[in-house]
Amino acid sequence: MSGSNKISIGFFGGSFNPIHYGHLLLAESARVEFNLKSVVFIPTGNPGYGKEPLPIEPEHRFNMVLLAISSNPCFFISRTEIERNKPTYTVDTLQKLINIYNPSIYEYYYIVGLDSALDLPNWKEIDKVLNYTSFAVGTRADYSIDEFHRKLSPFERYFSKIHLFKMPLIEISSRLIRDRVKEGRSIKYLVPDVVEEYISKNNLYRRGG
Repeated sequence: MSGSNKISIGFFGGSFNPIHYGHLLLAESARVEFNLKSVVFIPTGNPGYGKEPLPIEPEHRFNMVLLAISSNPCFFISRTEIERNKPTYTVDTLQKLINIYNPSIYEYYYIVGLDSALDLPNWKEIDKVLNYTSFAVGTRADYSIDEFHRKLSPFERYFSKIHLFKMPLIEISSRLIRDRVKEGRSIKYLVPDVVEEYISKNNLYRRGG
């Protein structure tokens, strides 16, 4: 999509608590849409945003992502966030990643869903974030781009860095999966088999969260 000769790569951050087919579909759809050489999944360690603490250890979430992406040679994983001992924000993560992926060689697309994109004005140092990376925003097939621009109209100066793409509607959330596990219900076909097996083997999400 870019006119430069740089290699395009995607960064995909999230709690992945647990990772599911919706995450994988978003990442793969963005990879194809923007001709990304690879997508790097970045499981959250100690999140900087004001949400309740994650109910399982970062290492479990890292392991589940690693298992889920193992069959896709274009998918990789980073420990950048889970190895930090303090709250992590996207701006801090990108500052780390550009030391690994040289910006003279690579151009970056940060992959997010629509809800996250609409919250961009509230991200820490968002001006700096958008200097580092473009955004690849997965939207519903029935969602209006004009509506998106209307909601982010105060952010108009950055529209050239925010790229929307349509993807199939898939009604899966990590909360749904955690609730189903807690209730003893099947999560087959919501997550990869290897993730389902990992959750069962490690007795995750049976109580709380």
